[in-house]
Amino acid sequence: MLSKRKRRNQNNGEMTLNDHLRELRSRVFVVVVFLSVATLFGWFIYDFTFSILKNPLDAAIAEATKDGQDIGLVLSGVADAFTLQLKISATFGLLITAPVWLWHLWRFITPGLKKNERRFGLLFLATSIPLFFLGVLLAYSVLPIAMQLLLGFTPQGVSNLLPVDVYLSFFLRTLLVFGIGFLTPVVLVMLTIADVVSGKTMLGWWRQIVMGVVLFGAVATPTGDPLNMILLAGPMLVLVFAAILIGLLIDKRRGKSNEWSDSLSDDEASPL
Repeated sequence: MLSKRKRRNQNNGEMTLNDHLRELRSRVFVVVVFLSVATLFGWFIYDFTFSILKNPLDAAIAEATKDGQDIGLVLSGVADAFTLQLKISATFGLLITAPVWLWHLWRFITPGLKKNERRFGLLFLATSIPLFFLGVLLAYSVLPIAMQLLLGFTPQGVSNLLPVDVYLSFFLRTLLVFGIGFLTPVVLVMLTIADVVSGKTMLGWWRQIVMGVVLFGAVATPTGDPLNMILLAGPMLVLVFAAILIGLLIDKRRGKSNEWSDSLSDDEASPL
């Protein structure tokens, strides 16, 4: 029996539907195995993982208790503790195996792309993953400030007991928003490479871009206060203008390549 690579080479890179389904099944099986092992590992280090998730809230509670406020996390159901541990373990497994399932997803769709498209896709993955986690790290550092500000509105003499699932959703949503926000410059550069938009055009839109980033920072931050908005919008603006600069360099390089073709008349043969 021929291997998948040999069958693909003999068919000039094309695969039958059955071959695609077999490849999908094998890749899904590998991803599920890695995800299951990582989730099991996350189950055994649950206390450590939960402490990391709870650190921003602990920092906010430490400040709030100085003013005599009663704030803490609470579970309200019999099975909530088990469900919480399962969710956090699965989330840990999904994050820790991201390189594995992203790689298999990429390898599955690669045969349908041209060589230069595959190269640009790998460039997208290589830059987007670090930027996403950079945004997540920034969000993690901002969360204690946001939580302290929000919990500061708790009236004296009132206990503010937060359901753990509500806090976990708030925590993950904030990290996701910051991570996605940091992917904006990568998308702009990829659009420039694909010749959808030019760096010169983006530079002409700089006022609208600044307004859009500021509005995104105001809407997406958990508290909406100016401090957290600046903490998100500031780095995003730096990255976006860096993307515009890269776009201008791409325009310049593309313009040089076009100068040679533009210098030829319609009926003049090229040196090639």
